[in-house]
Amino acid sequence: MLRLTQSEENYLKAIFTLSQDVEGSISTNDLAEKMATKASSVTDMLKKLCEKDLLEYQKYQGCELTNLGSAHALAIIRKHRLWETFLVDKLSFGWDEVHEIAEQLEHIQSTELTDRLDEFLGFPKVDPHGEPIPGKDGRIESVSNRILLSEASVGMKAVIMGVEDDQTEFLQYLNKIGLHLGTPIEVLDKLSFDGSITISMDDRQVQFSITIAKQISIKPL
Repeated sequence: MLRLTQSEENYLKAIFTLSQDVEGSISTNDLAEKMATKASSVTDMLKKLCEKDLLEYQKYQGCELTNLGSAHALAIIRKHRLWETFLVDKLSFGWDEVHEIAEQLEHIQSTELTDRLDEFLGFPKVDPHGEPIPGKDGRIESVSNRILLSEASVGMKAVIMGVEDDQTEFLQYLNKIGLHLGTPIEVLDKLSFDGSITISMDDRQVQFSITIAKQISIKPL
């Protein structure tokens, strides 16, 4: 694979992440918002990545990753999620503490180190936030029977499978209320006018707004 700068890798990962939620090209403005930078800076980077055949870019029409670009992005995501798993499982970090550390470790270039880390961890399928870990070949195994908590019906029993938002503040909030991966829940109530959901967990009742419910994935039992 090409040797890329950390900035180039960050852009590839951001474009791949955005592409999972939209069809077609990623707009310059959306990417600028994701990267917290100016649209002009994004345009300059897109031109560089286009020259390296990592994406296709047309002015005013946005960009899409090429197969090569997607392969690079998945390799970065694989490293990130493996390092998060290592930090939680082997070094006892909390799931709210590992994102920024993994952001640094994901830029290590050694594929041999990544492969040995994967083997050392027992080839995990998901990271501490429930996100699937790409395999060495770049394939991501789909996690079956997962839905968002916001889509659950009253009376449904389920188990927490992951979170869509891995920001520190959100994970700290979940820690505070005692919700983690594997926590069993039951949906007690769902208000039609605002979508808020009340669940039972650990013999307690907890209410979530629709915004939070859309950030938690569950597996119905």
